[in-house]
Amino acid sequence: MDAVAEVRQFTRLVTQRVGALHDHYLARDRPLGEARLLWEIDDGADVRELRARLDLDSGYTSRLLRSLESAGLVTVESSAADRRVRIARLTSAGRAERAVLDERADALADSLLAPLNDTQRTRLVAAMRQVGRLLTAGLVTVAPVDPDHPHARHCLAAYFAEIDERFETGFDVAKGISAEGDELRLPAGLLLVATLHGEPVGCGALRFAGDHAYLKRMWVDGTHRGIGIGRRLLAELEQRAGAQGATTTRLETNRALAEAIGMYRAAGYREVEPFNDEYYAHHWFEKRL
Repeated sequence: MDAVAEVRQFTRLVTQRVGALHDHYLARDRPLGEARLLWEIDDGADVRELRARLDLDSGYTSRLLRSLESAGLVTVESSAADRRVRIARLTSAGRAERAVLDERADALADSLLAPLNDTQRTRLVAAMRQVGRLLTAGLVTVAPVDPDHPHARHCLAAYFAEIDERFETGFDVAKGISAEGDELRLPAGLLLVATLHGEPVGCGALRFAGDHAYLKRMWVDGTHRGIGIGRRLLAELEQRAGAQGATTTRLETNRALAEAIGMYRAAGYREVEPFNDEYYAHHWFEKRL
């Protein structure tokens, strides 16, 4: 409860200090929500993607966009490629308004830093960076996904492309131990996908064989590494392996994946003798659940 109280105090301070409580954000004729949409729309944005990116419900997003349309700052039209997709774009007046908002937002940021000495500024910016990373980590969701789902296909394609680039000999899926399709559907296995703002950013899979569960297809998008997504996927996979009756998790990996090897060791995996003939493996690990 002490932590909860600290978080509430922090959010009260921040919302007050950045002016989020005012209907006229940055002394303009609109609240923060409308200003944020002007920043996010940029050169054009899918309305559904805007909602996902900002975690807004459709009704509230529509009201914000209607207000901006009425002010002549935004247009919303159906996409020429798909009439079901609505695209929001800034008008020339909208771009001018965003430029004013940028200038005033810079001034607000400078007002936060100006009273501080150099050491304090460095500490504040570093703390903000860390808070941002932790808050982003908290927005990630992890859930089972069918291997044929577009998010799953995206992650697996990115995984194969990366290891093909990083492995000394490249990667040919036909040479490795199979883990696809029905092999990643219960009861044979499962596939987890991590998403952030509705977009896939990581995956991990299991194949079940008796008392063992084999970890497969562990991947995290490069732009979101370092915030704990891989460790979270690993922990969730272990929990689901145990729920399916497995007593041990096993994995094999390539020596090129040094970060992954470090994560497995830190999570309690111990290196063992080879338990399969995976073509691309240099290390074999297991962990008692």
